[in-house]
Amino acid sequence: MSLAMRNEVPVELTWDLSLIYPTEEAMYRDVEKMKALCASMEERFKGKLTTPEAICDCLNDLQEMTRLMTLTGNYTDLAVSVDYYDSHNQERNDRVMNIISDINSRLSFINSEITEQSEETLKASIAIAGGSRIYLEDILRRKPHQLHPETERALSALSQTLNTPYQIYNMTKLADMKFDSFHANNKDYPLGYSLFEDDYEYESDTQIRRSAFDAFSKKLAQYENTTAAAYNSQVQTEKTMATLRGFESVFDSLLFDQKVSRELYDRQIDLITTKLSVHMRKYARLLKKIHKLDRMTFADLKISVDPEYDPKVTIEGSKEYIEKGLSILGPEYVDMVREAYRDRWVDFAKNQGKSTGGFCASPYGTNSFILLSWNDRMADVFTLAHELGHAGHFRACNNAQSIFDTDVSSYFVEAPSTMNELLMAHYLLQSNDDKRFRRWVLSCQISNTYYHNFVTHLMEAAYQREVYRIIDNGGSVQADTLSSIMKKTLQDFWGDDVEICDGAELTWMRQPHYYMGLYSYTYSAGLTVATQVCKRIEKEGQTAVDDWKKVLAAGSTLTPVELAALAKVDITTDAPLLDTIETIGDMIDEICRLTDELEEEDK
Repeated sequence: MSLAMRNEVPVELTWDLSLIYPTEEAMYRDVEKMKALCASMEERFKGKLTTPEAICDCLNDLQEMTRLMTLTGNYTDLAVSVDYYDSHNQERNDRVMNIISDINSRLSFINSEITEQSEETLKASIAIAGGSRIYLEDILRRKPHQLHPETERALSALSQTLNTPYQIYNMTKLADMKFDSFHANNKDYPLGYSLFEDDYEYESDTQIRRSAFDAFSKKLAQYENTTAAAYNSQVQTEKTMATLRGFESVFDSLLFDQKVSRELYDRQIDLITTKLSVHMRKYARLLKKIHKLDRMTFADLKISVDPEYDPKVTIEGSKEYIEKGLSILGPEYVDMVREAYRDRWVDFAKNQGKSTGGFCASPYGTNSFILLSWNDRMADVFTLAHELGHAGHFRACNNAQSIFDTDVSSYFVEAPSTMNELLMAHYLLQSNDDKRFRRWVLSCQISNTYYHNFVTHLMEAAYQREVYRIIDNGGSVQADTLSSIMKKTLQDFWGDDVEICDGAELTWMRQPHYYMGLYSYTYSAGLTVATQVCKRIEKEGQTAVDDWKKVLAAGSTLTPVELAALAKVDITTDAPLLDTIETIGDMIDEICRLTDELEEEDK
């Protein structure tokens, strides 16, 4: 059955954007407020940011401007994300984003003028800045990379244009790419982007699964040159910006805002690629044995250890799992979960033109909005718990910090989300001691939580690093080059245990993360921290939970190293990552052992 159009979806399966603005007219009233505030700020502060008092007054206004831009921008962008076929929403989003770009351009004088002040004036400003303190400290930090004021103004004006590669990628993937049905087992099956990623990749019937992968890959291949051109434009722009701002490499430029060193970035990729691969190859061999496959291919890696034991879970039924699974975080956290269901924070619908995967947007001053596609699987419960981890994180820091102090480093931002997946699994393991149930929960952790973050996204990161090395050396990337890099990345990780079949090399076309800087590797970084904190919670209970709540509320007032340290995790060493890899290996060993025991009992 093909996916419904957006207007055919039951409203109760959709999120309620009226929680941001009751009407489009109300949103436009805030757009007018932004324009008026911009004019006022230009009149009051342009050419006058020479004293600590003027600087702090201006930044107070900028906080309000940022709040308004966040609300209006999210309202229009989120509407597009659930239906790329809706031209009205597309046009409205473009209009608002162009206004925001213009305002950012006109207000670019703020950072330029503050940067020009003496260190003495800046330190005096920091001393009285309150919620703008970190913002000013970051200006000091960026001072060596600040360009001429007119250049900064021009770049701000071009921000919407500079985002075009990502827009092209999404339009190609979500609007233009139309899939024909495919044939398997003497039957035709419908195919679509989300149908493949949410259903067929997990299909236990080998012929259906592999036929779907083949048909999906052939459709991707028809768009490989357009997608590669968009991506090459993205990375070339990033390299140009890095050079303009005086960074030695594009890596230094992209890691600068994350506030982490190149060492932390490379460690995640190098250690996981070399030390986790042996465990994941063992897991692949187990899947091949259980499913009696003729060969283990890339198209088979998402299948379940025990597909007959994968219970169907309705949206209503997921509430109890998540409320109980996350109850260790306290009654206020559970209240937030209930509010998310009751007030329609979540877009569960499956419809044509909707973004794939899942995400959580948390505009300052309102609730979060979570996108996913519900398929009645326990994997969806884990996905929703993951996204609610983002919601809980930003509810804590949005309530505790100024809007300037909620821009958490992407290195750390996936820790609260993956933490929730681990807490869910821990709850399930404690609820039932049946061997088959335990194997199922452990395999859910491996095939979903750890596979997604430590394998899928890590392979993206390893591939992405090779792309940026080419760009740093003055080269460019085309479809053949990107496919070659991805294929080698996958072959190096899986070795002879997994056949990297035709189409696997096109995996680089499937993720939007490449348009978000060095984001892919941060999933494993966040999950490393989460694994260590979850172990603390299991051993120490409330003390560790209390520490974690302090971390969530800290927002961006601390660096990733400092946030982890607050949770009693030292990410300046290899130890947390090596221990997490060992933990994954132990879980796979236990899955293998339980499989042997269950097979013996069945004899």
